[in-house]
Amino acid sequence: MKIALIGASGFVGKAILNELVNRGNEVVAIARDVDKIENNNAAVTKVAVDVLDVAKLAEILKGADAVVSAFNAGWANPNLYNDTITGAEAIQAAVKASGVERYIFIGGAGTLQIDGHQLVDGPNFPAEYKPGASAVRDYFNILKKETSFDWLFFSPAIEMHQGITAGRTGKYRLGKTSPVFNAEGRSILSVEDLAVAIVDELENKAHHQEQFTAAY
Repeated sequence: MKIALIGASGFVGKAILNELVNRGNEVVAIARDVDKIENNNAAVTKVAVDVLDVAKLAEILKGADAVVSAFNAGWANPNLYNDTITGAEAIQAAVKASGVERYIFIGGAGTLQIDGHQLVDGPNFPAEYKPGASAVRDYFNILKKETSFDWLFFSPAIEMHQGITAGRTGKYRLGKTSPVFNAEGRSILSVEDLAVAIVDELENKAHHQEQFTAAY
């Protein structure tokens, strides 16, 4: 496959890029600063572009079998909420203009539900993550209205961060709108296995215009 990967220099983007390349795919790796993209495989074409430049981004995306967005406006960004929604909407517009039929947006665990309530609205949701998580949730409500291409909204496990050291096991369990918990009551997944789940979905096309998640 030829995959356009937005946010290829970030924590999640790097893992997805490595998984794609290791499975023999061609990747157009898009980032604000391509010097931060560490994978120098010949199958990787690095492209620097501002996602807000919809016309330019659309041209870059043309010809891809799918687009994966691991876009992040920056957790330390004081305008994180607005910049997240603006950037995500610009990417969505570029995908539509490019004619690419398959789009996976990497969202957040805050959109997952327990007993019908999204985690981001819970009293114990960490305050420092709420602006970004709220923006991703609100963008998901925008994405749900999209009918012109086959989109997916992926919510990572509740515990999916740099402190998870399981590495790549190649194992995970899938869910949709609610967290997947293990026998210990934890929703946990390494970033490497998140990447496995995303590339498996690109290959298998098991979900369509819906939310899904993965955890051990």
